[in-house]
Amino acid sequence: MKFTEEHEWLRVEGDVVVVGISEHAAEQLGDVVFIELPDTETEVTKDEEVVVIESVKAASDILAPIDGEIVEVNAMLVDEPGKVNEDAQGDAWFFKMKPADPSQMDEMMDEAAYKKFIG
Repeated sequence: MKFTEEHEWLRVEGDVVVVGISEHAAEQLGDVVFIELPDTETEVTKDEEVVVIESVKAASDILAPIDGEIVEVNAMLVDEPGKVNEDAQGDAWFFKMKPADPSQMDEMMDEAAYKKFIG
């Protein structure tokens, strides 16, 4: 897994990258009550807003961590947004994307560096 400073995680599965938010981010948000996911076949650019997530504490935007095409979304989260609080780094992924340039992940943190980052 790779992590961004925006508290997103990325996991490579074959030729796609699965994207979600870290357990730390889910804890900071509090109870998640709403998630708006992107459409599949959407081309996104790194740092472009792709997901809206609302909790009892705040609304946040999830940014595209890399350039690519959204190929699948986790529709379960629309009906059950609270899953993010239960399994942020597992079943509660947001979307899968086909990366335009996988090397964009090279500069991201591994789990040990991310743990140090959130201190």
